[in-house]
Amino acid sequence: MTLAIFDLDNTLLHGDSDHAWGQFLIDTGVVDGERYRQRNDQFYRDYEAGRLDIEQYLAFALEPLASQKPAILRKLRERFMQERVEPMIEPAAEALINRHRERGETLLIITATNRFVTEPIAARLGIPNLIATEPEVVDGAFTGRVAGTPCFRDGKITRLEEWLLDRSETLDGAHFYSDSRNDLPLLETVPNPVATNPDPALRDTAHHRGWPILDLQSP
Repeated sequence: MTLAIFDLDNTLLHGDSDHAWGQFLIDTGVVDGERYRQRNDQFYRDYEAGRLDIEQYLAFALEPLASQKPAILRKLRERFMQERVEPMIEPAAEALINRHRERGETLLIITATNRFVTEPIAARLGIPNLIATEPEVVDGAFTGRVAGTPCFRDGKITRLEEWLLDRSETLDGAHFYSDSRNDLPLLETVPNPVATNPDPALRDTAHHRGWPILDLQSP
């Protein structure tokens, strides 16, 4: 079946769920406010500039998962979904997903944001397949480390190739929607790349290469 592949943050969402989760942890008093905010904001600026050190970032972002009991984390995530994620969901993004669904295509989100944060978002959007950065779990608890390859830049290609192999699927005719210069490796791999709410660097690349540019975000 033809694949419709979507980045998540700033593509299907009007905002970044990873950064928003960090801010939510600050606002709920789970982490040290000012120190955590400074690092969270700096990592996000690095991401936007295309210079994020993914290993450093994940060591920072996954540590709160290891410091809390799973039951507490699940309750926090429920609040996060209601208070922060739901307002980020754009009708135009849901309409795009539905167009691909109605064509009988396989829907897939591929995101650098970790599975704990993104799994309920994919479910809310009705997308059954998710490739995300995997937090390591031992004896039912998060360790603060990553399991396998981080789903970032070239790592998205690695993780997608593994996923395709497991399912005997191909990229024939596939679309990939992304907002970020960080996704150029995968955008260059799929037959139908679509720059979606693109950052300035990706917008320039899309213009140069003749890729479609799509705006899903309301003002």
